[in-house]
Amino acid sequence: MTKQQPSIREDDEHRVLKFVPRTSATPPNPPAGPATNAADDLSRFERPRDEPDDFRHRMLANAAAFALTAVLTGIGIWLAVSIAELRKTQDCVLMGRRDCARIVAPQP
Repeated sequence: MTKQQPSIREDDEHRVLKFVPRTSATPPNPPAGPATNAADDLSRFERPRDEPDDFRHRMLANAAAFALTAVLTGIGIWLAVSIAELRKTQDCVLMGRRDCARIVAPQP
């Protein structure tokens, strides 16, 4: 049986890659030494101990994040209630009833 070699075109559109199966469970070149990866180096995020903590700025950022979260939660609840009310009115109309509109009576 003869071995057929795939034809490789010169253009970048079609390319045949040779499959090389793994022979062992370990990678071929394990990293040498500690912290060789750039993701392991966290020294750029460290602050010197003599630098004071900006407590006021941190508390203002926390308050702003809490206010934004509260506003988004309120909008979500209002939207869910509106959709439920709209669905209830639409179901009433689709059943053929005539008294589906909500009538708000003024308080005496």
